Amino acid sequence: MGKENANKEEVKKAKKEARALKKEEKIHKQYEKLQEASKFKKWRNARPFWGATLTVLAGLMILYIPLHLYAIAFIPGSLVFVGFLFGGLTLIIGILSFFFPQFSTIFGIFTLFLSVLSVMGALGGFLIGTLVGIVAGSLCIAWQEETVVLKKDGTEWNKEVVVNHTNQNNPTLQA
Repeated sequence: MGKENANKEEVKKAKKEARALKKEEKIHKQYEKLQEASKFKKWRNARPFWGATLTVLAGLMILYIPLHLYAIAFIPGSLVFVGFLFGGLTLIIGILSFFFPQFSTIFGIFTLFLSVLSVMGALGGFLIGTLVGIVAGSLCIAWQEETVVLKKDGTEWNKEVVVNHTNQNNPTLQA
């Protein structure tokens, strides 16, 4: 009975090693594919592409209602102007996220804030714009730039992940 348990443990260990090796090979193939990728794909991977794209889409959805109500936008007591403001700012934040990826966390926070507040002035783009804006802001906040360097040591591939933080040169902001 002791030998059977030992054999089962060895089989489990071998399966675990095989899974880990398969996972490493899969990751290596993905990194190789990225190294041979087109210029657009490399550009897209260097910024919060989906967060920025969804932010632009949310801005357009939020602007939809105020654009159709532009005739009453400047009547006193009308909140349509607020819809223009929130939708326009969301759209601008989405465009800026493409060009300034180092500020993606701040842009994500503003996107969340403006998307939720857009319910007041523009019905949040029929609430769909608000939901898309919340997802977009979350993606922008979660995005982090990583540089991956693959090195081959003998028969194994070692990946070294270098995370680029925007505040590395400022000693007051480092922990």
